[in-house]
Amino acid sequence: MEREIGFEMAASNIRFGRGVTAEIGMDLKDLGVKKVMFVTDPNISKLPMKDTVIRSMDKEGVEYVVYDQTRVEPTDSSFKDAINFAVSNKVDSFVALGGGSVIDTAKAANLYSTYPTDDFLLYVNAPIGKGKPIPGPLKPLFAIPTTAGTGSETTGVAIFDLEEMHAKTGIASRVLKPTLGIVDPLNSVSMPPMITASTAFDILTHAVESYTAIEYTSRPYPDRPINRPAYQGSNPISDMWALKAMEIMADNFATAVDEPTNIEARGWMALAAAFAGVGFGNAGVSLPHGMSYPVSGMVRDYIAPDYISDHPLIPHGISVVINAPAVFRFTGPSNPKRHLQAAAALGADIDGVKEADAGEFLADTMIGYFKRFNIPNGLKAVGFTEADIPRLVEGTLPQHRVTKLSPRPAGPEELAALFKDAMQYW
Repeated sequence: MEREIGFEMAASNIRFGRGVTAEIGMDLKDLGVKKVMFVTDPNISKLPMKDTVIRSMDKEGVEYVVYDQTRVEPTDSSFKDAINFAVSNKVDSFVALGGGSVIDTAKAANLYSTYPTDDFLLYVNAPIGKGKPIPGPLKPLFAIPTTAGTGSETTGVAIFDLEEMHAKTGIASRVLKPTLGIVDPLNSVSMPPMITASTAFDILTHAVESYTAIEYTSRPYPDRPINRPAYQGSNPISDMWALKAMEIMADNFATAVDEPTNIEARGWMALAAAFAGVGFGNAGVSLPHGMSYPVSGMVRDYIAPDYISDHPLIPHGISVVINAPAVFRFTGPSNPKRHLQAAAALGADIDGVKEADAGEFLADTMIGYFKRFNIPNGLKAVGFTEADIPRLVEGTLPQHRVTKLSPRPAGPEELAALFKDAMQYW
């Protein structure tokens, strides 16, 4: 196999600061847009930050239509509803105000309204979808996150539940990256403790997975350089962003949970999410994310504390991190040094820890976070049993976009053992 020789760093445009949400009207007016689709969800729609965006657009005379029916943890059906709204209203630009679900829904509405197709799976990652390249540029999309976790304001990825499969999948292309991510600490003050914790664990897993992923030179050289995937494997630039994200999160996580109105801590967590987004948006994530997709899709009746939902819901951050200790025990031997460096960046003292114990030590560091922030104690705590393992494995195997980045290959037997290990940690 001819090995990859290069990697690409796709830049993310970010504006950060307290109150910068109010500047969105200026951005839209200066672009000369004619009709904006303002995407949010039913919960955010009731909060003051929605009014901030509306006032800003009204002030600048920007025409808009409001779509506030985004589903938390979106599905292919909810994506299609937003797409139909965009098409029927003939919009030429998008503003997304919300968490990753909202921003990803806006990305999908942008893509499929710009390049309509009767085959929804055309652009969805192979082998679940056809994985066809997006034909060209999309309409302007401004992403205003209200959580500190997904980093979706920096990435070219849109994730959803494929209902017929009961597992998550997604669309990945640099073309999907928002025109600008507007990161305003004031927008995350209203997050209650479990939502703050769940989204923070998304930062943690994004950063650790990208830092411990296979090196970019481990992938095959593409048939054409333009076809290099968005998720390329760990590389020197992504490593820098991932490590910094871990360090910032470790310093500010507890304060953000315990003191929700601490704007400084909220700001640092928002930056950590963006930093991790830049890191994994170019390096990729691996097994914890791949394993999370069937966990989210197969939820029966669990609804996480603090979440308002009319359907069972394991939030993305929890569905990912709940598998992570088991995974890092497994991958530790592949690169002990990186696993120890990740533990150190998360605040652990690695002095005297042997490389042979690196995976176990990183796992224990994460479990310490579980206990500190009341995260469910493994898959059993969110409603799964060992009888579910075959279906969990089945839902993970097609997630090649992320599972192939694992530094240690995991086939059906290895995945079954990992899910068994993740059932309960203490």
